[in-house]
This record gives sequence, structure tokens and C-alpha cells, in this order.
Amino acid sequence: MDNYEKLKADVLALTKIDLNAYKEKQMRRRIDSLVSKRECKSYDEYIKLLKSNKDAFDEFINFLTINVSEFYRNPEQWELLLKDYLPELIQKYGKNLKVWSAACSTGDEPYSLVMALSKYIDVKNIHITATDLDKQVIAQAKTGLYSEKSIEGVPDEYKKKYFTKIGQSYQISDEIKRQVTFKEHNLLRDKYLDGCHLIVCRNVLIYFTEEAKHDVYQKFSDSLVDDGILFIGSTEQIMDYKNLGYKRRSSFFYQKEAK
Repeated sequence: MDNYEKLKADVLALTKIDLNAYKEKQMRRRIDSLVSKRECKSYDEYIKLLKSNKDAFDEFINFLTINVSEFYRNPEQWELLLKDYLPELIQKYGKNLKVWSAACSTGDEPYSLVMALSKYIDVKNIHITATDLDKQVIAQAKTGLYSEKSIEGVPDEYKKKYFTKIGQSYQISDEIKRQVTFKEHNLLRDKYLDGCHLIVCRNVLIYFTEEAKHDVYQKFSDSLVDDGILFIGSTEQIMDYKNLGYKRRSSFFYQKEAK
């Protein structure tokens, strides 16, 4: 395939996704496999297909926005959130916390957050804003139907209380679903939330360039209240966290320094 620069411009115009922010080798390999699958001879031909074929377009968006997700992924980190950081935030800011699950994928993470918070706050008083770039995964998240593997990490008490088995899948209860508001959001382009007490964004920025990561982490810092917490993924670290206004509390938790 040739003319990747033109493809990037075409994709930006068509989808508002800026491929310059993603690691080229990785992203190009993913796109090339899709182009081959659709039997297109060039990037131009593939762009024409995306404009005329909704299935191909939806497949492209879904493929670009990497959706590997499960409930309570890295349980030891969730344990830290539950035992240390949530009580701290509640003590400082009360129970009406503003929580943002960014790049939330199929909803496993925001729903995990509702269940975690329910240890300290009545479920009906919990409000999570969950955002993702991909319409398809947001639709999946709103449906709230998950495989057995997806919910393996959910504590047994929550499995019994909040999930119903339907065939081979598990449906999360409306009681949990009601507390999450899903919205489309592009981390590289759209306006960020403000006044957040907790932001969770895990295992997404590994696909971004260093410049794009820096920009996103800076915007997250700006979005947090003083002493607010950013919870990142097990494959990530913020190298220049001090310059971005954070202090490192533990491997995957960063706290915004009070000014």
C-alpha cells in the first residue's frame, strides 16, 4: 500500500480521527489487514468503500478503536482504588463525586466503578460519565451484555446481585446501568470534562505517540480538581508526571498536586 499520508488526511476528513496521534507501524498494519480483507487494491479505493458502505465504515471505526476490556481488570489495582483512594476522595469531597471513565470501551470499566463505589455510596446516588470514540462499543455498553470471561474478575457478591444469566451471556442490571451516562468523545479533539474527582483511562494511550500522550495527560490534569486521582492502565506510566502537575501515589495512580 502506498500514500499513507493521503490516507491519514482522508481518514481525518471522514471520521475526525487523527492517525498522526497513533504509532504508525502498529496502526498501518491494522489498516492494511482491513484493506486486504475488503479486497481493495489501494487506500483510495478503501476510502471510497468507507464512504459508500456503512458496514465497512463501522468495521473500520471498531477496528481502529482497540476494544480489549473486562470487569475489574488487574484486580489488585481495583483493590487499591477501593481501599485507599475512594475513601480518601469521599472524605475530602463528600459522596457526590464527579467520575469520568474515559475511552470506556464496552462499559466494563464504568460499570465496575459503580459497583466499587456502591461499597460507600448508595447506588442511586452514583453518577459516572463514560465516553468513547466508537459508537458501536457505546451501543454495546448500553446493552450491558457480557461473556462469562468478561465478568470473571467481578467479586462474587456483585455477580449474584447485579448480573442475570441469559443463555451463555450475562446481563448487567438496570440498577447499575442507570448510573452511567455514555457519550461519544474523542480524546484527541473534543473538550474535556472539568471538576473531576476521579478519572479512569486505562490501556488506551499505549497506542498513542509520546506527544499525544503528553497532551492527553495534561488535559486530564486540567480536568481534575486539586488532589483528584487519575487511574491508568497496567501497561502505562507517565514519565513526566511532575511537569504535568501530578504526584505519583503508586504504580497506576496519580494525584493532581494542589496549587
